[in-house]
Amino acid sequence: MSHRPLLGAVSCSSHYDAISGNSDDGPTFPSDDIGRRIVEKRLLRKLDLRVAFLVLVYIVNVMDRTNIAAARLRGYEEDLGMMGNQFNTLTSILYVGYLLTQAPSNMILHRMKRPSLYLSSCMIIWAATTACMSAVQTYHDALILRFLLGFVEAVFFPGAVFLLSQWYKHNELGLRTAFLYCGGSVSNAFGALIASGILGSLDGTLGFTAWRWLFFVEGTMTIVVAVSAIWIIPDFPSTPSAWLLPDEQTLAKRRMEEEVVGGNEHKGKSGEGFSGLAEALTDCKVWWIGVAFHLMACSMSFSLFFPTLSATMGYNATISLLLCAPPWILGTATSFVVARHSDATGDRFWHIAGPQLVGIIGYMLAISTMNTTMRYLSLFLMTQTPVAYVVTLTWVMNTFSQSQSKRAAAIALINTMASAGMISSSYFWPSSWGPSYVNSYMICILTNVVSIAMLWVFRVHLSRCNEAAEAEEHALGLPRGFRYLL
Repeated sequence: MSHRPLLGAVSCSSHYDAISGNSDDGPTFPSDDIGRRIVEKRLLRKLDLRVAFLVLVYIVNVMDRTNIAAARLRGYEEDLGMMGNQFNTLTSILYVGYLLTQAPSNMILHRMKRPSLYLSSCMIIWAATTACMSAVQTYHDALILRFLLGFVEAVFFPGAVFLLSQWYKHNELGLRTAFLYCGGSVSNAFGALIASGILGSLDGTLGFTAWRWLFFVEGTMTIVVAVSAIWIIPDFPSTPSAWLLPDEQTLAKRRMEEEVVGGNEHKGKSGEGFSGLAEALTDCKVWWIGVAFHLMACSMSFSLFFPTLSATMGYNATISLLLCAPPWILGTATSFVVARHSDATGDRFWHIAGPQLVGIIGYMLAISTMNTTMRYLSLFLMTQTPVAYVVTLTWVMNTFSQSQSKRAAAIALINTMASAGMISSSYFWPSSWGPSYVNSYMICILTNVVSIAMLWVFRVHLSRCNEAAEAEEHALGLPRGFRYLL
């Protein structure tokens, strides 16, 4: 079999040289295995508590991003005089901000000593923007604020993912990434419940309509979380941290050095961030998996209109919002199980393709009937598609793990391509295609199938790179080095 790459002239060398010893003069941790395991367990427990807070931040991030779908059920379109596809444009414009911000933001974040301050400041700005949405009087006012909201919100998710990759080893990332991303599913579930409570109880209070209270209350909630984040979001392992003991700080840095393969990490060099960006831009793997991610995001566009799809079953706004919660709760639970099993087995592709296929079954079921029970069942199956998104994101971090700066750029670029998918797919769900939305579901099936095919080619390519690295090691008598996870 030929070892030539399938995705262009991309080097398959695996950077397997031995990692040089740590020369830190700071505190040390016990060198024996038992002592290290004790310190490592303590370190991971502290880290996981802070990741739990990142999940809370992501919950309010998604809530502020998608609350217009709930507002739509209580006169939002009518009050602002929207016509035609203007609501779809309002949904789409937020991701234009994402498109412009994500890659530059991650390159800035990579060079900072205190990413916690940067992320928290952006949170405060987007929270204030969300609260200001309650005061808009025209469609164009809402359009401007939605663009600004996306411009600032875009900082958080790729930045948080990059932070995780700076603290956790490759076999620990899947579960933690799932934990973070599941904040989106939790937000879709409980955000709908919160929206139901606000829309149902505050309508007319102080003379304001329910949807204005929705934006104001959720924006205020986010400000509280944002201020707390200044002291809770972790910085990098190299940044002195009051919440870590000296031996934990040393081990945190040592763990990441052990993850760096062949001394390929660029530290303290001028123009380091731009070098990582150039490496990511010229790596065909980044573009290939980015396009697959883009298609996967398109297939998940149903999540932006989930309350609308729930309302097609014929219930009132309050019941429709309450019915949104159970499917997302199941999707959250499945994400943890699949991500944990993916980490344990070291497999990525089949743990991506499986949930995507379940999602396709859900789309097909929704196409085939207008029966209330079956359409509700289809929503449970559709919410399995984001599970694949979680594992794919972990696969990205594993694949581009040799260089810190390149990893930051690759994560941002690939997330940017995914965000571009949300821009176009916002128009997959025009009101004129409802209530069956057959055409919308057909597009989701197509994008899912093409995404699976592209990820299969990606897996084959990485497998051949691993074979080439193994053959080179055998010929030169070198120890086993880096291998791509498949």
